[in-house]
Amino acid sequence: MKLFMSIVAAVALSFSASAQNSKDAKSQKIEKAPITFKTLEVNKPNIAYGADETFTFDFKNTGKTPIIITNVQTSCGCTTANKPTEPVAPGKSSSISVKYDTKRVGDFVKTITVTTNVGDPIVLTIKGKVAENAPAPVKN
Repeated sequence: MKLFMSIVAAVALSFSASAQNSKDAKSQKIEKAPITFKTLEVNKPNIAYGADETFTFDFKNTGKTPIIITNVQTSCGCTTANKPTEPVAPGKSSSISVKYDTKRVGDFVKTITVTTNVGDPIVLTIKGKVAENAPAPVKN
């Protein structure tokens, strides 16, 4: 009788483990987003103080449906971003432009979170250094 109970318990455990492994495999499956950026990070190590510097992130719709950039959120108020206002058709390209307040001297690292109608949010990064040589004040 003990042998029979041991066999039943072993069979039950193997089914339980098998079901758990199948569930884990499904939850770990990650679909590739149908938006492909040329780069996720732009680094500009030598920016002039007060310059009108733009960081550009080019991307392509590699999916089969139009992509709509629903939101672009910057990590602080010193950074602004512009996104496409129209859907990006399959096979077409567009870009997101980002500006950093270059009246802040020194190194910086800022993130931009891009949310679309498909897939998970994508995090873009801008890095750089604004030079310390501020222009002379304008005299009135």
